[in-house]
Amino acid sequence: MKLEVQQIGDSLGLILPDDLVGRLKLDQGASLYATVNADGTLDLSPHDPAFEKGMKVAEKAMDTYRNALTELKK
Repeated sequence: MKLEVQQIGDSLGLILPDDLVGRLKLDQGASLYATVNADGTLDLSPHDPAFEKGMKVAEKAMDTYRNALTELKK
């Protein structure tokens, strides 16, 4: 999908087509997170990649220390 950079006030911005907004389940005021890849490509996601990475670390820790966490829960 081709998006065109446009002048919006004193800034540059992208206008997202309705079908893309629908597929990403975005509402007005929603945040998109941009990640620039090593090859120069850009990923846009409604999910925060730093949060996703942190959750993976937390899940691994919970798996590793499951017995200790079970004991602490008592």
